[in-house]
Amino acid sequence: MDAFGGGLGAHGEVCGAVVGGLAAFGLVHGRPKPGSQADMRMWKYAAMFMRRFREEITAGKIRCRDIAGVDWRNPDQVQAFRKGEQFIACRSLTGKTAKLVGEILESAALEK
Repeated sequence: MDAFGGGLGAHGEVCGAVVGGLAAFGLVHGRPKPGSQADMRMWKYAAMFMRRFREEITAGKIRCRDIAGVDWRNPDQVQAFRKGEQFIACRSLTGKTAKLVGEILESAALEK
C-alpha cells in the first residue's frame, strides 16, 4: 500500500488515500469470486465516497500534486514536503479519508 503514496508511486496522480478507499469498497462489495457479479451497491458507495471526499476533505481536488502542492519529480520539493506541514496535513487527510470510508461502510452494513 505504501506505493499509493505521492499520488500513485510518487507521480502526483490520484491521491493514494482515494485509491485505498475505493479498494476497500471493492474488497467488501466486489465480486466474491471470479466470474461472479459484484454487489451493485459498491458503485453507489464508491460514488458517495468520491463526492464526499471532494466536498468534505479536499475542496474538489483529487490529484496528489494539487492537494499537496508537490512536484514529486523534484527531490528538493519532496524533502521539504517530508519535513514540513504538508506531510502532517497529508497524514491528517489520510485519517479523515479512512474515517469517511468507515462511515460509509458502517451505513452500508446497516442497510442490509
